[in-house]
Amino acid sequence: MLSEDLIRQLAAELDQSEKSRVQVEHFSKRFPAMTIDDGYRISRAWMALKRDQGRQVIGHKIGLTSRAMQQASQIDEPDYGTLLDDMLYTCTPGQVLDIPVTNFVAPRVEVELAFVLKAPLKGPDVTLEQVLAATEYVTPAIEIIDARIEQFDRHTKVMRKVFDTISDNAANAGIVVGGERVDPATTNLPWCGAILRQNGVVEETGLAAGVQGHPAIGIAWLANKLAPWGESLKAGQIVLAGSFTRPVGAKAGDRFEADYGPLGCLQFRFV
Repeated sequence: MLSEDLIRQLAAELDQSEKSRVQVEHFSKRFPAMTIDDGYRISRAWMALKRDQGRQVIGHKIGLTSRAMQQASQIDEPDYGTLLDDMLYTCTPGQVLDIPVTNFVAPRVEVELAFVLKAPLKGPDVTLEQVLAATEYVTPAIEIIDARIEQFDRHTKVMRKVFDTISDNAANAGIVVGGERVDPATTNLPWCGAILRQNGVVEETGLAAGVQGHPAIGIAWLANKLAPWGESLKAGQIVLAGSFTRPVGAKAGDRFEADYGPLGCLQFRFV
């Protein structure tokens, strides 16, 4: 277990990396004894630093929800991070939203569903049915992921480990919303799908069933996972259920369109 002083030091490194847009080297290489719990401690310390700077928590994200991603990361469960108020971007129908690329280091785009809660969810025994009952509505969402810790080591080209990703707020950096709001009780959520276009080219398609069979499963998992930390999901919070497409890299000038069919279309570009 890493010391509290080191946890705070590494959290400060992430904060500086985000501001300078200069990535830091893998924590897991520098501190080989670090654990998954250390990763979450670093992430929490960084989020505490951001709250001290005036940011507000608006929800949470779940990542690594697909079996393939878990195997690649050598874990057997998802990970999670925190959503803050300055990460939220809202489209209006027909609008192409401009997102400053300078807000990110190395942005990538993922297609998801977001659950907005009307009631709290507190583990350890939250079920899928309780998640649906506690959800005010589900809406299309894009997660913009980022890498304050470099994805590949600058010297060895080795990919970062899950400890690094977790430390880095589970790679979260932004969320785009603005589609239709649907009732989870009357919507067949696993069959909600999307087509992601980048500069007019179809890059990804997918169904929400790709998120563990049902996107609400991850919400229940997260509520139960937060319980040992004395935390819970709160009414009014947004929870990103996990991506059902691979991440697509973005740069200045790229235009994206995420077409969810009857759930609406999110259009945005990096400027």
